[in-house]
Amino acid sequence: MQPFRIDVPEHVLADLRVRLSRTRFTPVSDRTRWKAGVDPADLRALVEHWADGFDWRQVEARLNKYSQYLTEVDGQQVHFVHVKSPRRGALPLVLTHGWPSCFVEMLAVADRLAADFDVVIPSLPGFGYSETPHGPFTGHRIAETWQHLMTTTLGYQRYGAFGGDIGGSVTQWLGALFPASVVGIHMTSGSLTAGIDSSAVNPGERIYLEAEQAYDAQDGGYSAIMRTRPDTIAAALADSPAGLLAWIADKYRDWSDCEGDLKARWEADDLLTVATLYWATGSIGSSFRPYYDHPHTGPRPPITVPTAITLSHEPLMAGFPRSLAERAFPNLRHFARPDRGGHFMAHEEPDYLAEQLRTFFRPLT
Repeated sequence: MQPFRIDVPEHVLADLRVRLSRTRFTPVSDRTRWKAGVDPADLRALVEHWADGFDWRQVEARLNKYSQYLTEVDGQQVHFVHVKSPRRGALPLVLTHGWPSCFVEMLAVADRLAADFDVVIPSLPGFGYSETPHGPFTGHRIAETWQHLMTTTLGYQRYGAFGGDIGGSVTQWLGALFPASVVGIHMTSGSLTAGIDSSAVNPGERIYLEAEQAYDAQDGGYSAIMRTRPDTIAAALADSPAGLLAWIADKYRDWSDCEGDLKARWEADDLLTVATLYWATGSIGSSFRPYYDHPHTGPRPPITVPTAITLSHEPLMAGFPRSLAERAFPNLRHFARPDRGGHFMAHEEPDYLAEQLRTFFRPLT
């Protein structure tokens, strides 16, 4: 394990600015204002600020105030942030982000939890400064990597786990595979219905599952190509920063609790921080791997550890019945349905989420 500081080479930033200045934008049409994807006018404003206004070095200095490390697990470089509590014997928590996010999303929550917990924030494999592993990588495999990080690398015997989206799936695998180490799991989203026998659900549960499928049919174009032809879209996005930004900004708007107004939840600099990390590390294509490799995921063992769910306030989770959660997680101890805080709840509502985590994990210490 070695200390790490982010230091994007100046030539990478210079090349980025040149590419942004040469962006060829799509024309405005009757399908704009986000009806068919990213709005050209909003994208243009973000690109222009990224090229001439966004101060990456200022962001970099802020991120480097956090203790970051690189370590090797099974021949793979893993990047993580470690925020240690002044409280002796504090329970450690591992917080796992999803797509199209990165470790930065969890920092505000870590700040709010550090008085009571040690907080570890790894970058998912293939995201940012974590290397892409050889062969398929699934929630199962990532959970094994996190277990090694927490117990062997950092020396913790017991810890709690939180995540949403891909991070929620990884968190569930941690609880399933390592109940002797994991005191409890907490999710906001991420395959919460995996493994449920759809033939045994009640009418109310079936309504939700059908609505979930309908929403995926409407919004799932991104995942369809990432599951089937990730290298094709990656070739385009790896060469065009504006294209990369469009690809992820579309999801930040759709999935945030912003009522269609991206600026209501996201400062331009926050979006551009995420986009710059993807661009500078060349990791947008490798971030698609969990989608492509998902078919390699085997059946998940039952989860018996204490479980909490704080549902993200987003279309996919609307109407999610508690009874489904109880089917999937027999030791469900906490279930909340907030009226705020979307897919990126750690960024959108850090105070609320930190209190949810504190309420659940404090009795488990």
